[in-house]
Amino acid sequence: MKIVVTSVLVDDQAKALAFYRDVLGFELKHDVPTGAYRWLTLTSPGDPDGVELLLEPDAHPAAKPWKQALVADGIPLTQFGVEDIHAEHARLSGLGVRFVQPPTPIGPVTTAVFDDTCGNLIQIAQYH
Repeated sequence: MKIVVTSVLVDDQAKALAFYRDVLGFELKHDVPTGAYRWLTLTSPGDPDGVELLLEPDAHPAAKPWKQALVADGIPLTQFGVEDIHAEHARLSGLGVRFVQPPTPIGPVTTAVFDDTCGNLIQIAQYH
């Protein structure tokens, strides 16, 4: 068994696509209409056969309160790995991404947390 798709619950798929593709740099894999929503997935740059990130609508009644509770408690929804956290923090900050935690060393990892504009906190991490 292996992970092939993981979800990020988003409040607006078009806005999420613009952020995750155009700001974060993920690459579009699938954009399939499914009625009111889309099967909208992205992959890491240069890894089209890797794990897909599904930009999933937060339409379920439990989704928005759950997301709000995570944000209120400062808990990231998910984590992405980076090679150089300071360079990525500078790049994303330069693009207007709002960080709620700057790069912070925590044992064998340095993490930073940003707002994805779609109702989530996302953590980036560099392992040492």
